Amino acid sequence: MKRFFYIGIAGLVLFEILNVYFIMPMPSSQRMNSIDWAYFLYTGRWVFRALFGAAIALGFWAAFRSGRWWTLGSLVVVGAVVYAFNFEMAADQMFSQPEQLRMADSKTNKVKPDKLIVGIFLNGQAKAYPIQLIGYHHQVRDTVGGKPVMVTYCTVCRTGRIFEPVVDGKPETFRLVGMDHFNAMFEDATTGSWWRQATGEAVTGPCKGKSLPELPAQQTSLRKWLALHPSSLVMQPDAAFEEEYQGMLTYETGKGKSDLTRTDSLSWRDKSWVVGVAVGKASKAFDWNRLKKERIIHDQVGNKPIVLVLASDQKSFFVFERPSPAARFFLKNDTLVTSTQTYLLTGEATAANVPLLTRINAYQEFWHSWRTFHPNTEMY
Repeated sequence: MKRFFYIGIAGLVLFEILNVYFIMPMPSSQRMNSIDWAYFLYTGRWVFRALFGAAIALGFWAAFRSGRWWTLGSLVVVGAVVYAFNFEMAADQMFSQPEQLRMADSKTNKVKPDKLIVGIFLNGQAKAYPIQLIGYHHQVRDTVGGKPVMVTYCTVCRTGRIFEPVVDGKPETFRLVGMDHFNAMFEDATTGSWWRQATGEAVTGPCKGKSLPELPAQQTSLRKWLALHPSSLVMQPDAAFEEEYQGMLTYETGKGKSDLTRTDSLSWRDKSWVVGVAVGKASKAFDWNRLKKERIIHDQVGNKPIVLVLASDQKSFFVFERPSPAARFFLKNDTLVTSTQTYLLTGEATAANVPLLTRINAYQEFWHSWRTFHPNTEMY
């Protein structure tokens, strides 16, 4: 009978490791197409635990009589593994939500102006979320312009997205569950489906194939954002996470402490920065090093002519649809100039009664991430 005890011990330890292995950045785990297998293990976790637990109970006395210290030691090891992999290594335990979401206007803001932010302007209201803060939390829930929003950031992909947390027309809440192909995944509270941060798509579970509505967002320096949106509110640090924010201090410059987040300064390497633009099913990646040299790029993504602009701070970038394939812009003091009009980097013309330029969502991202989730992408 004691063999049941050891089968249960070995099975439970192996299960707890595998249950985390496929959805955390462990050796080779993020390069596998293992999401359905990971979801099967996770959703069936209590069944597996019950089976292995029953085997342990069935063989306990036989094992105990033949070697009490070995038996008790085995239970201690199992307890340590269960605790470590379910608490110490659980994604939502490692990266907690803010205890209090505090916003400030430009006069009372404490965030340094050179910090990168993900900003949103919606229904007349502007808000900015510093990457140093949301990079740790991975998601922040808020309301902008009367609409609930889910502000997300994945440091291992180096990219932010803002979604409306609504599934099938109903409000939804999410928790960080892990990652797949080095991209953060969130689990919805209603169906337990897993959603990919880089695309907003449910990749497994009852909602597989559905997508969260994405909202217009912008990555800029805080200084540039406040210049464009002076009345914007800015997310402030939560004192409960001061140490965690300090760990993100050098992330923005690409000098992160971890190999997962450290940047390659050369072009078109896995950890090189690109600006990704997707229009319908078409997508294109623009090398960050080239953008820094040229600052303005005229191109076409799919059938849509676009202009990509990097502001003078070398941090804030913007993409607009050009009015026609022949339209050309020039940069002058961080404004877009044509032969007849001048536009701010919000897309607004300085002259009255001139239509706004249509802004297109664009994302700074690691090259390995962009090409993974846009396998047919073009390279500029």
